[in-house]
Amino acid sequence: MGMKVCKFGGTSLADANQIRKVQAIIAADPARRYVVPSAPGKRTSKDQKITDLLYLCHSHASQRLPFDDVWKVVADRYRQIAADLGVTLDLELELATVKATIASHDNGTPPDYAASRGEYLNGLIIAALLGWEFIDATEVIFFDARGRLDMNRTQQVLSARLKKTSHAVVPGFYGSTPDGQVKTFSRGGSDISGAIVAAGAGASVYENWTDVSGLLMSDPRIVDNPRPIDVVTYRELRELAYMGASVLHDEAIFPVRKAGIPVNIRNTNRPDDAGTLITPEASPIAHKGTITGIAGRKDFTVITLYKAMMNAEVGFGRRLLGALEDHGVSFEHTPTGIDTMSVVVQSASLTDKMEKVLEQIRVDCEPDTLEVYPDLALVAVVGRGMVHTPGTAAKVFGALAQASVNIRMIDQGSSEINIIVGVDSKDFENAMRAIYAAFVN
Repeated sequence: MGMKVCKFGGTSLADANQIRKVQAIIAADPARRYVVPSAPGKRTSKDQKITDLLYLCHSHASQRLPFDDVWKVVADRYRQIAADLGVTLDLELELATVKATIASHDNGTPPDYAASRGEYLNGLIIAALLGWEFIDATEVIFFDARGRLDMNRTQQVLSARLKKTSHAVVPGFYGSTPDGQVKTFSRGGSDISGAIVAAGAGASVYENWTDVSGLLMSDPRIVDNPRPIDVVTYRELRELAYMGASVLHDEAIFPVRKAGIPVNIRNTNRPDDAGTLITPEASPIAHKGTITGIAGRKDFTVITLYKAMMNAEVGFGRRLLGALEDHGVSFEHTPTGIDTMSVVVQSASLTDKMEKVLEQIRVDCEPDTLEVYPDLALVAVVGRGMVHTPGTAAKVFGALAQASVNIRMIDQGSSEINIIVGVDSKDFENAMRAIYAAFVN
């Protein structure tokens, strides 16, 4: 029987009732042997996030301001969870230690210690509830002096430590630097921690438990009741996640992808749902016309150049992209023609830089014409079956034509697992619905 690592998100651990659900999920499968918890999430829409409150505590302490009122909200939340669960734990000692350490921080000290205590305290409570060993993430997850994850050292130490215990709780979101300081991942980083633990343990599956039953084929805020995605490959997920369609932290893909470990997105509130399985590879498509999902984002700008005999100028593309690089602007796509070249960038990246970028392009590239088209939205149609399915592109374009949506840009990756179309932002939602209906309904 394979072994599973389970990461539980904040909504799954928001209060004692939710944690009891987690306890039942773990007990239902003996293969679930290592747990990576987040900090308690919001119980209601008006609730405050524990991590945000801890950041606030640090902010007050760094300015030598009292933070007792904010701290009381945090401490009372954990006291209530522990009391409702009836766990045996010297919580008051842990709370006093955390408060004193935050209070001792002065100006210039990173807030990572304070922020990480949400996961740390929740991990202690869950370990006590399960009767499992608690492993502080600072002892097994390491960053280098530049603040980057030291994967080699982490896997070495973590693997050795997990071999010594059959069941353990390792809090998510943080690790330690070479000088012993606490260092956090970016927000949502417990997903990364879970993947790291799964790789270190050699898990057969990394279960990521949240408040949705996996990934959906499209955004439910735009498309009514989109179908769930049963199986998706890492490559497809990366394409969809880039366009904003993901319940999993982007960086969490890589530790398990390298180890060849599948990820199962599951719903704590509906544990019988199969969820979405993310795999390194997938079985061949059983029927033609299959797509995996549709995702998109607004707020892009297209800069388009026309220059006769552009293709004969060695280094033309480098000069164009170099003009963006010099002003700290990254590009998303570069649709081209024989005498035209366009770059698609996020509109926000051009704020206060547009005129300088355009002027440098005029100087470096000497285009015959240079035009800017704002308010572009990108829609990505993703699916590994598209490469073997004639007519997929025609189906996309036909659906948009029937919905009276004008296509302003077309881009298809060489892997042929995605087709990206650019449309006016005002047509974005209509385009998403039209494409979904063409393939699903």
